[in-house]
Amino acid sequence: MALPRTEQTSPGHARLDEYGTLELVQAFIDDQAAAALAVRAAAPGLARAVEAAAGRLEQGGRIIYVGAGTSGRLGLLDSVELHPTFSWPPERALALLAGGPTAVHLAVEGAEDDRERGALDLAALRPGPSDVVLLLAASGATPFALGALEAARAAGALTIGIANNPDSPLAAGAEVGITLDTGPEVISGSTRLKAGTAQKIALNTFSSAVMVRLNKVYGNLMVDVRATNAKLVRRAIRLIEAASGAPEERAREAFEACGGQVKTAIVALRLGLAPDQARERLAAVRGSVRAALGA
Repeated sequence: MALPRTEQTSPGHARLDEYGTLELVQAFIDDQAAAALAVRAAAPGLARAVEAAAGRLEQGGRIIYVGAGTSGRLGLLDSVELHPTFSWPPERALALLAGGPTAVHLAVEGAEDDRERGALDLAALRPGPSDVVLLLAASGATPFALGALEAARAAGALTIGIANNPDSPLAAGAEVGITLDTGPEVISGSTRLKAGTAQKIALNTFSSAVMVRLNKVYGNLMVDVRATNAKLVRRAIRLIEAASGAPEERAREAFEACGGQVKTAIVALRLGLAPDQARERLAAVRGSVRAALGA
């Protein structure tokens, strides 16, 4: 039985252990370029996923990431970052990792092979038709992910399967299947390398593009940033300055008057509105700064 591409031996690095240190480092770095190329080749599938997901999420749905090992941890990372970057509610960005929370720090042997547990863990979240379940597996055949896929489809949720092997059951079984064909690794079978890099690029692309579609960005400014520390407060004020043309002190005053809401401050400054009026105007256009400004 032929090995999947992610498990095959890389023909270009048969004497890896004999490389000089600089050559060794360069081999790992150079191989990562294939990750970006694999994601670029999958752009049409990612675009379909973004369009389908945005429609569900506009109806109040959640993004639920599912995976094992590196794939699961990458999904968890993406879910956590949506709140500070886009003010996406944490309860609407969930992550299921084979082996549970312990597997974030330690490998839980055998957890990824439990198909029934994948189905049960997903079902416990009570997914529905407005939810988006994003399943990741380098092999595309991880039983935990396949069990979760079955449960998600049975619940009517949108399923997006991301795998690194062509013709995988995960991509084939999902409503939107995406293959990041990264091929053999420099260290044979170590898919934490470019397969993981490709998944990270794909996740960054998917979630960021979805948030743009959900009006979390104005121009290329992340106007729904949640300013939870001093650095982010400074960033928020700079965003208000850039989008409104107001000087720093006026931008800071608007930021504070609008309860730390960058979007509201921009609309209030640009249109000369009170904070409540600016909020109402944004609410009427699904949070779109551009539409609220009439431009």
